[in-house]
Amino acid sequence: MTTPAAINAALRGGNALPLRPINQVMNLERLGAMHQSRLSFMRTLVRRIMRERWQIEPSRFELDAQGYGTVVYEVKAPHGLFSFVLFSDYLAPEDRNDRVIATQWDLTMALVDGEVDDIYLEKLRQNVPKQEAGRVDSRVFVLSRANRSARNFDYVVNQLAQGKQPDVAKIAQVGYLYRTTAVYGSGKLGMADWEKVSTRFPDFARPFAAEMFVCLMLRNFSLLQAEYIAKNQSPASFAPMQPEIKRFFGIGNSTGLGMAPYLINHPILINQWVEMRELALARIRVLGGIDAHVYQQLDKLIDRCCVHTAETVTEDEWQSANNQQVLKDMDALKKRVAVSFNNWNELLQWSEEHCSLQGQEMLISMMLELYPELVDDLEDYHTAEEFLDLDPLMPVQQLKEVIEQRYDWALAIDFNAEGAREIFWYRSEEKMEPRLGGTELEDGRKKQMALGVGYAVRKCYDQLCEYVEAYPQHTAARFMVANPKLRGIVRRIQTMNKCVYGDIQANLLDRNVLPMHLLRAKLAFFGVGKFDPRSRLWVRNTMFQGAPLLEDIGKTFNDDWFMPLAPKQAASMNESNPEASAQ
Repeated sequence: MTTPAAINAALRGGNALPLRPINQVMNLERLGAMHQSRLSFMRTLVRRIMRERWQIEPSRFELDAQGYGTVVYEVKAPHGLFSFVLFSDYLAPEDRNDRVIATQWDLTMALVDGEVDDIYLEKLRQNVPKQEAGRVDSRVFVLSRANRSARNFDYVVNQLAQGKQPDVAKIAQVGYLYRTTAVYGSGKLGMADWEKVSTRFPDFARPFAAEMFVCLMLRNFSLLQAEYIAKNQSPASFAPMQPEIKRFFGIGNSTGLGMAPYLINHPILINQWVEMRELALARIRVLGGIDAHVYQQLDKLIDRCCVHTAETVTEDEWQSANNQQVLKDMDALKKRVAVSFNNWNELLQWSEEHCSLQGQEMLISMMLELYPELVDDLEDYHTAEEFLDLDPLMPVQQLKEVIEQRYDWALAIDFNAEGAREIFWYRSEEKMEPRLGGTELEDGRKKQMALGVGYAVRKCYDQLCEYVEAYPQHTAARFMVANPKLRGIVRRIQTMNKCVYGDIQANLLDRNVLPMHLLRAKLAFFGVGKFDPRSRLWVRNTMFQGAPLLEDIGKTFNDDWFMPLAPKQAASMNESNPEASAQ
């Protein structure tokens, strides 16, 4: 059994495993090329639910024939009882809006500690549908909302009402019935903060476990509601959806800049996530045996990744080009594997010489898939104490050396070059959401968020060099007394020096920076798929596609929903819908 001591020994010191270098792993573009893996939070959550056989049943089901009303699910987990409360309201098509500025939604939801009685339910009804405009108490620890897919929802209902199955080729175009535009937690809007959740609710004491659970519940409700409406619409002809098609439905998600600052403002946590993934990879490189079975499984995974990528629909030229390159990478990888290889280091080196970053990272996700016995126990170590520790006694000369070693990437950036400091990040007063400002908003710079870590390090280093020349025997404490505004960045530099990885290596103030890389990195840790950028600032994606259904809990579970594929569909199912079949 893995212990913190064993993990620490594997990461540092004489017994450390061979980890990939920091300047390779923390490169922003590489982080933005990551894919889901069996350590992604959706995978670990579903494994836990299936292994622990959570009991999840509706305790209140009050929907009218059109699917509007209130539903409460009772969730019995090993360490507690929770309620998933959902309000379904009519929303005119013209009011359906993916943007954060929306004020009405088809569905609004809350995850609540304990049972919900009539009085508390009414209190939730008065506030949950208002989202940011409402207020909830600390019994609530996740709040979310979602809109129907205009392309899929009515189509699926009509198909089921006529006794037909939805056409898989059509479903593959979108992949979900609802798309959520926000999932709030961690103390926002009066909810329980992370400290309370992590200490009092062990079932959700992993990063974003509660938020992911709400999305999983939304996905299951969306399927239940579609069948319910169809059955009420035409009881005589209604046919339930086939389970394999239901599993192909995920839940949609629209993610904007709100996620980007998180990666910068939580460096210890992000370092922890990266350390666990890289440790899993290092274990495989050293301990992962390669036999005929592994060859066979890898060959199947390459095929699966090819089909999954080919089934990913996006109108974005940049993402389309990336997907096409991944297909070429997988084709080359398949040929390379067919020649055989002696160890994983050999194959990784080959991929770094012949594949794109996305292709290289996809190979790593496949490797993690092959060795659950070397990977899965690391899922318990994704949390971290987020405390930036200050070492006031560190000699200034040592502090200077730390910057030169750990932040050589920042010192290599010419921040006086044209465009190097053109972008700034600020928080809008209207929705308290992060935004990007440029030269056209110079007046807004006074409100900018401190996300330019590289530039802050550069300024600190320049002042430190002058200080070291004048006072070479002084400590960091004396330096900070003379330069109090640098206390925050010094604290960060010293703390990150204790981590294996640490800060993302990029100039986030550069006018050419792609926030999409930040969004994708975090979404890959979550476990989403089917990335579909709508601009350089926000992306659509699909969550939990291929995951087990609630009715699968307690049944055989192979944890085999990595890079899900469209199920094969009998031709007879599409005879009534030749147009869809032709797509």
